[in-house]
Amino acid sequence: MRPASEAEKQRLNQRFASLCAIPSPFGHEDHVAAHVTRELEGLGLGVEADASGNLLTRVRGRSERTVLLCAHLDTVEVHGQIEPVLVDDGWENAHDTILGADNKAAVAVFLEVARRVSVEGSPVALELLLTVEEEDALAGAKAFDASLLRADFGYVFDHATPIGEIVTASPTYYRLSADFHGRAAHAGIRPEAGRSAVLAAAHAIAAMPHGRIDEQTTANVGSVHGGSGSTNVVPERCRVLAEARSLDPQRVEAVVALMIDAVQDGAGAGECDVDVVCEKLFDGYRTRGTAPALLAAEAALRGCGYEPSRIVTGGGSDANVFALKGIECVNLANGTEHNHEPTERVSVVALEGMLDVCLALLDEAAAA
Repeated sequence: MRPASEAEKQRLNQRFASLCAIPSPFGHEDHVAAHVTRELEGLGLGVEADASGNLLTRVRGRSERTVLLCAHLDTVEVHGQIEPVLVDDGWENAHDTILGADNKAAVAVFLEVARRVSVEGSPVALELLLTVEEEDALAGAKAFDASLLRADFGYVFDHATPIGEIVTASPTYYRLSADFHGRAAHAGIRPEAGRSAVLAAAHAIAAMPHGRIDEQTTANVGSVHGGSGSTNVVPERCRVLAEARSLDPQRVEAVVALMIDAVQDGAGAGECDVDVVCEKLFDGYRTRGTAPALLAAEAALRGCGYEPSRIVTGGGSDANVFALKGIECVNLANGTEHNHEPTERVSVVALEGMLDVCLALLDEAAAA
């Protein structure tokens, strides 16, 4: 397929800005989903929405091969207004919160690809899946009925690094919550009658593994919430949220066991009770070096002037879910920067480059 025209690039940028201007933190995607549905239906394409709000569109191709393109409609929490502006040839938010390029840059690209193939046809059949609540531990993709898909393989454009990088391994991810229960007492008159849940939590946190454990494994305490709102009460409740992830599934289980031990020991040291919940939010995956989807992606990148680079990541994406459901998905870097931060941006060059790569992917996937 020919590279994007100037008109397509202009429309892509306009579409991207329009999408970003619609706030869609996970769990609140209705407005952006309605906007996307109108755009797809305006191209004459049908849109199926499931009970969770995921959107699926199909486009016929000239070959029997079917390829999945997947992006997510939601963002992390938005703390203010979103006003996309161009600064130094890149899209940023004029206000002090996220832009939403994660993952609306990919959504905009896929919509422009849908416009092209609806007019000119496609070398492969396409399934365009736009998920919800990806930022909430991939909840939308998990809820989606993958038996509805016919794709031989797929692509997710959801890694905020320079175009050319291809994720070939992603971790298994556990989340742990610990609710410490102590005993309230007046801190100045009878502190010895109290049992501090905050102190018990502090003992637990201090004993936990933190940060980068090894090349494949990380752990983090992300939230501590408790206390009485006053200094004169021994706090009877405290909640700790933590996580561990690793490319080695056995290693992450060992780290999680250490974290649970630290919680139990902390509760004992503080003479408190504790309720612990540990859940695996998603499984890791590795892509075979000879996988057709991977080789097609590398060929498409080279054809667009990018040098492919296979990487591993500590992050997850909808590709984790579909790998477990038997659909091999390759996660491609999309060129966005500082995702989940108020300084989030994407250059015009990267946005337009993604479009060319995606168009080239259709040809390479047909030949794979």
